[in-house]
Amino acid sequence: MAHTVHIYTDGAAKGNPGPGGYGVILEQVGTGYRKEFYEGFRLTTNNRMELLAVIVGLEKLKNPQTTVLVVSDSKYVVDAVTKGWIFGWEKKNFKDKKNADLWMRFLKVYRRHKVDFKWIKGHNQHPQNERCDELAVMASTQPKLNIDAVYEHESGK
Repeated sequence: MAHTVHIYTDGAAKGNPGPGGYGVILEQVGTGYRKEFYEGFRLTTNNRMELLAVIVGLEKLKNPQTTVLVVSDSKYVVDAVTKGWIFGWEKKNFKDKKNADLWMRFLKVYRRHKVDFKWIKGHNQHPQNERCDELAVMASTQPKLNIDAVYEHESGK
């Protein structure tokens, strides 16, 4: 499948749970178009930020049925999709699964497009992954962080 968009993602959390953020780079293949996105939260987890980065990247796509390659260093996210675990979780209504709110949001946007995933090793000099890491860390250290309301409510914080 020829991909028309590449989405690079990373998430970070200090303390896990702690302040966290995500970074996303969206590149339209062959056009030179490139856009960066990031956001920080006062209390969250690394896995939530890794997953939210992918969701936000996919939500930024304007055209349905876009062929996308998501590049992530998160085994949690990549394996859940490529190994089909998420579809089993969905059949069981995400019973006893962490981050069910985000996985449901992911499936909604994932199904709008033709998405492939590629796992890469983190902190391995991959330019877009390194930049996404910088964005995620920077987002997590902003003076005014957003509230990850679902996480804070579910964790009782």
